[in-house]
Amino acid sequence: MSMHDQHGGPTIGQTDPQTTSDPLSAVTTRKGFLKGAAVAGAGAAGLSTLAPAAALARGHKRKGPTRGDVKILEAAQLAEALAVTTYTNIIGAAPFFKNIPADDQGYLRGALQEEMSHYLLEESLTGKPAAASTFYYPPKMFSDAQTTLNILVTLEDAFIAAYLVGVRDFSTADLRVTAARIMGIESDHRTLARVLGPDVASSDGGPIEQITGFQKSAESVDPPNNNGYERTLLLTNIEQAVEALTPFASKEAAAKAGFDTSTSYAFKSFTPTLPNPLGEFHSLKG
Repeated sequence: MSMHDQHGGPTIGQTDPQTTSDPLSAVTTRKGFLKGAAVAGAGAAGLSTLAPAAALARGHKRKGPTRGDVKILEAAQLAEALAVTTYTNIIGAAPFFKNIPADDQGYLRGALQEEMSHYLLEESLTGKPAAASTFYYPPKMFSDAQTTLNILVTLEDAFIAAYLVGVRDFSTADLRVTAARIMGIESDHRTLARVLGPDVASSDGGPIEQITGFQKSAESVDPPNNNGYERTLLLTNIEQAVEALTPFASKEAAAKAGFDTSTSYAFKSFTPTLPNPLGEFHSLKG
């Protein structure tokens, strides 16, 4: 599904399901990976949420995760690596960033820390890096504010829907609640990304009054919180979410989707500092 909006900014495209060279096509299962989550988590630098991960491991080690649990966790980890890379480059490379109000800049910086925290929690459970560490984007992703916000909202739409798959399909209540807790933050990010539109300076093509997300329909940014219920995007399994993200993570799929493959962006892990300790993942019980 090739996506182009009226502003000329391409979004997510489908990939060839026959492609086998893509690392995202492999599904790996590991015996007792939750049993060793505490050990794996120790390797995630600066992970302040190791104790919750260990608690999650203890809660599941009797029967272990299902194959479906593993697939959802790996897809979520890929999504978070992409999110970290996206926010890092909006902050560091997008010209409009320095011209938006300080509170908007604070939202983007806070979102970066939150996405990194999500990634590290999931890495502590899978015990390995994400399936991809290099990402690609549509042309003008970080140079044109309209394209940046279109893609940012598109990605947040996809992340929300993916975590809703987890809410439906994870095999345990602890994993389902964890997915819901992360999904709520992705929902915050979608709304706040839409808040940015009217604050884009005229010199950067603003104010932006409409943003086109995953559903390829330009939507008014007034009000920015325009969902009565989170959108499932009709995703029924995690493979559909991975397919939607594959053009960002595979050079071959990126080229087919019309993305700019002349420049790649590396995911870089770091130690996050969440905005407020009250919002950290202290334990499965909150």
